[in-house]
Amino acid sequence: AMDTEAVHAGREDLAAMGLHAPPIDLSTTHPSADSRAEAARIDAFAATGARPEGPPVYARVDNATTARFEDALARLEGTDTAVAFASGMAALTALLLARAGGGAGHVVAVRPLYGCSDHLLDGVLPGVSVTRTTPDGIAAALRPDTGLVLVETPANPTLVELDIEAVARACGPVPLVVDNTFATPVLQRPAAHGARAVLHSATKYLGGHGDVMGGIVACDEELARDLRRVRFATGAVLHPLAGYLLLRGLATLPVRVRAQSATAAELARRLAEHPAVERVHRPAIGGGMLAVEVAGDPHRVIAEVELITPAVSLGGVDTLVQHPASISHRVIGEEGRRDGGIEDRLLRLSVGLEDVEDLWDDLDRALHACGNPVTDSR
Repeated sequence: AMDTEAVHAGREDLAAMGLHAPPIDLSTTHPSADSRAEAARIDAFAATGARPEGPPVYARVDNATTARFEDALARLEGTDTAVAFASGMAALTALLLARAGGGAGHVVAVRPLYGCSDHLLDGVLPGVSVTRTTPDGIAAALRPDTGLVLVETPANPTLVELDIEAVARACGPVPLVVDNTFATPVLQRPAAHGARAVLHSATKYLGGHGDVMGGIVACDEELARDLRRVRFATGAVLHPLAGYLLLRGLATLPVRVRAQSATAAELARRLAEHPAVERVHRPAIGGGMLAVEVAGDPHRVIAEVELITPAVSLGGVDTLVQHPASISHRVIGEEGRRDGGIEDRLLRLSVGLEDVEDLWDDLDRALHACGNPVTDSR
């Protein structure tokens, strides 16, 4: 069961070691008196990207603490393995570089995506090109050099959902990468519906407390080996302390997501009836994310909330609100936002674990302060 896996995955060997909490291995290097054996292990890693047996020589190759987090997340997502990185953007960068390095640097992407993910596809990385299309246009957009198809569902920030199985069929043999940051494996497991790789900004729900940054790709071992070699070459490693905190975050992930989902459902119901709100978007699969189109000035709402924190990021224990057009999706420009359906009066709300009545009091007051409903066309 998900709840049991979340608590025990990555920790199964602790009791036999006489431990209860996972150890934190902070070593950046690992001693060995047999340099010939070390040379052979380094050659093997360079050739295959497989995790080395025994100590990993150097922390850019592997780390025992972060490996526990990788193993646990793979169990939750139902994949062979997972590869952790310093951030979600580092994880996506490694995916793109791994495919481009094999001559498959073309990406087919469906908007909306997280703003920085979208921006990364625009020629920032050498050898990477992008075709943006709708879900129905994926098959027609594929080329001989297409290395992956990238989608995010529910999407950031509009919360539009895609049929993962239908998208996977359209991809044919091209690997489908699903950004599962908003849903988490508690609400959906994309690998079970045809995705070859599942991407997370672990900074969000997996960590869950706004105090650790990381990224991870859950996937098959073949792809993981390519990702490990890119991670080694680029140095985009997850710090062991972050790996420890992310593993700890997984233990409460199902409980947090379900509680946040219940509160978000109640807030969505009330927001839909509020005179200062034009539209509320909430994914059919649930979760703690809401997209709210206000009738008045969204910036006033940001300025007026007191209990709710006006800040980027999401998935933590406290409720956050931000204006995507100004911050998280500013980098893709007005045309990119319009293409992704990101309205200027859209607010993104990440619902935390506070009491629903306290949150509603704060939201209701801030919404009334945002001004009279406007009637001009958009």
